[in-house]
Amino acid sequence: MAKFKKKKSAPTSDPDDSKIASIKNESDNIPETEKSDPEIPSKNPSFDEAEKSEKDKKLNKLFWMRVALAIIAGTAATFIFEDIEGEDKRWASIGFMIVIFLGTIIVAKSMKMQLPSSDRKKIFTQAIGSYVFLYLFTWIVTHTLVFGNSFSNGINI
Repeated sequence: MAKFKKKKSAPTSDPDDSKIASIKNESDNIPETEKSDPEIPSKNPSFDEAEKSEKDKKLNKLFWMRVALAIIAGTAATFIFEDIEGEDKRWASIGFMIVIFLGTIIVAKSMKMQLPSSDRKKIFTQAIGSYVFLYLFTWIVTHTLVFGNSFSNGINI
């Protein structure tokens, strides 16, 4: 932490002169550690603002595409795997979820996003949590609404 020296200036007779003198003294007393260099180049100048906004728009489109597909595929899985019973229905639906997600990866790669090497995995990880949870939530809710009354579990409602 920088230490500042006390101002040692001669007393002034005019009140306005003290303000001007104090401003001059403040600029002279700035320690070297706190002087800023205005010509420091940015660390990652490879992308300008237009490329960043285009990249963000494409990632945003990918996010909402996966959210919409999760809801549509979760609902469709209820009816596609209606005839399958038990554990096989569960695994078929999870396999269907994975296939649809792999399809979104192919679509994302065809969008030709110009991502830096550090962000290449965003094509795979963008909205993966939202996709999985929305798919499972939609699948469970629609399955419950469609087939909920057809099972006899011994509880009278």
